[in-house]
Amino acid sequence: METKYIPLYRKYRPQTFHDLIGQENIVHALSNAIKLNRIAHAYLLCGPRGTGKTSSARILAKSLNCKEGPTLTPCGKCPACLDIMNSIPVDVIEIDAASNRSVEDTQAIIEKIQYVPVNGRYKIYIIDEVHMLSPTAFNSLLKTLEEPPENVIFILATTEPHKVLDTIISRCQRFDYRRITTNDIVNRLEYISQQENINISKDALYSIAKNSQGGMRDALSFLDQISVLGANKEISTDDVNELLGKISYDKLYEIGECIANSDCTKSVALIDEVYAKGNEPVQLVNNLIQYFRDLMIIKNCSDKELIYSLTQINEINYDKNKSLADKFTVSEIIQIIDKLSYYTTQIKDTTNKYLWLELCIIDITNYKNLPSAENLLKRIEALEAQISSGIPVSKQTVSASQSVVKPVIPSDIKPETPEIKRELQPVQKQEQMQSSQKQNPQSASQPQEIVKPAQSQVNNDLHNLWVSVLQSISNNAAKAFYQQKAQPVELSEKRILIAFPNEMFVKMAENKTKQQALADAVTSYLGIKNPNIQIITTADIPKDMVNISTPSKIEPVEAVQQVKQSEEITDIQKQEEEEYHAYVEAQNQETQKNEKHIDTSSQASMVKDLFDGKFI
Repeated sequence: METKYIPLYRKYRPQTFHDLIGQENIVHALSNAIKLNRIAHAYLLCGPRGTGKTSSARILAKSLNCKEGPTLTPCGKCPACLDIMNSIPVDVIEIDAASNRSVEDTQAIIEKIQYVPVNGRYKIYIIDEVHMLSPTAFNSLLKTLEEPPENVIFILATTEPHKVLDTIISRCQRFDYRRITTNDIVNRLEYISQQENINISKDALYSIAKNSQGGMRDALSFLDQISVLGANKEISTDDVNELLGKISYDKLYEIGECIANSDCTKSVALIDEVYAKGNEPVQLVNNLIQYFRDLMIIKNCSDKELIYSLTQINEINYDKNKSLADKFTVSEIIQIIDKLSYYTTQIKDTTNKYLWLELCIIDITNYKNLPSAENLLKRIEALEAQISSGIPVSKQTVSASQSVVKPVIPSDIKPETPEIKRELQPVQKQEQMQSSQKQNPQSASQPQEIVKPAQSQVNNDLHNLWVSVLQSISNNAAKAFYQQKAQPVELSEKRILIAFPNEMFVKMAENKTKQQALADAVTSYLGIKNPNIQIITTADIPKDMVNISTPSKIEPVEAVQQVKQSEEITDIQKQEEEEYHAYVEAQNQETQKNEKHIDTSSQASMVKDLFDGKFI
């Protein structure tokens, strides 16, 4: 009769402390406790799954109850050892707390502990996944756990010690199990493969070990599952990846190379090829996350042995993956991983998973267009510097090939600073020349040589026209914004073209309040109804418009009125100068009075309008 097949993880379960892999510190502590006969009444074994908690509990029970014990090497032949090996609950009772979690179950334990052991020295209760007990069950166990009968030992095992009550933990000796290292798992798998005649390569064993997440039981389950493929050929890493539903490392390298070269066409084709083989979109994205994580480690670590133990990279594919990692910066890899993590959530929550998979690969293939953290920090620092110091309105060159009309400041608009007044003086001089030509028509009818204005004069004229428009803006916040950030490119009946230093200020200028304030000022001062106002950045100024133009067709309303009333220009100018001096003097007096009394409410309102209705 054929014997029943036993899974590898059960067949090769550790039977002595010597067989326990990767937990040397715990083995040393428990061994010394047995040697010195200092056995505690309760133990708490904590750690990830498959790291040897239950096996340690059974080994400790055999060491204590063995006929030759207490000993570190139980015989495995006496009735006590055989009962433990065959899971016969005579003196060693294993309880699954997930299915026996009520207070009635713990009361049944308390009632039975009074009976003496049958074959061994101790009655040992192994409670697995003890964190699943209810709070009431925990509380009912407290007193017994603190002072059990002399021949009773409790061994509690859990993967989530934070869920165990502190009152329980304080009554136990706690041992924390760590994840088993990749090398230890590989050595154990290699030994078992030789014993079971499994034809598998060492790279495949490394792939199994790295995917077991530090658990020996998971690694043995993977080996058991894939062992059937080694009948006619050697089991390779590709076989392991295919069984685990993972993309081969060579295919991940091809996709990573497409991303590095921004080859969107090839990357989409590769994703479609992988998807057609049955790989789920979420699993595919997770594999990409793991791959770029490996690239980040290979980029930041110089120790090859450490890289081999932490990643799927080995000696064969190290060089090409190192060259690929060098094509990315660390911040770019982090951004790509962040994007992949975002799309993982989206793919899980949608019905059309393949569509989001395509969006994901297209997005990360264009990673160079993603805003890097370094560039954003530089932009923030530049903006902070601009806000703190202020940016003056830069003066662009005015095209001398076009005639320029000089505006006349209306009498009801007063310049706010002496600088503006000084810049408007050339305008008044030209008005006087126009007046003298009208008074002496003979000299005007004589042909005269057309002289192009000097470049500096043209600059002042354009600036004067722009300043005059700004003075007509009634909204103080909008006026301050345009004065500090805007630069005129074209002022004509066709369009009003304004440039700003960058996109941030362009978006601020597109605010309806600011645009309406400028439109009202243009209509009021220049007489243009429904002006076509266009906002661009300085970098978008067309090459054929390097110089600012103000076509001769545009004339301020007040200028037209003064042409008709040329005989009154001199008197109006004198009156304006007198009113200006009176205005400046009144402003100086008002400033002195309010030096210590700042109207914070008006400032707050101004700032609020300036930043689109938000207090900063």
